[in-house]
Amino acid sequence: MRVLVAGATGAVGRQLVPRLEAAGHEVVGISRRGPRPVDVLDAEAVRRAVAEAAPDAVVHQLTDLVGADGAANDRVRVEGTRNLVDAAREAGVRRIVAQSIS
Repeated sequence: MRVLVAGATGAVGRQLVPRLEAAGHEVVGISRRGPRPVDVLDAEAVRRAVAEAAPDAVVHQLTDLVGADGAANDRVRVEGTRNLVDAAREAGVRRIVAQSIS
């Protein structure tokens, strides 16, 4: 399965990507930093990244924990999530797995 991991360089993404690959999945990772930098607050950039990746599934691991800025993290979780879900739906992705908090 081709999987797009949004937040691939974050605390969870760094652990998840190698495990998905070890399980035989083809992984495309996006994040603010790294080989495929994407600003999840830029809806068009997210649309392009998801369309180019053409994933079978999207895994949402988006957070903004730098500097312990709760407002920035909330913005990524609300706006970034909306952009990611919209892009996945537009690209015909039928599976989205989202990180949750409690």
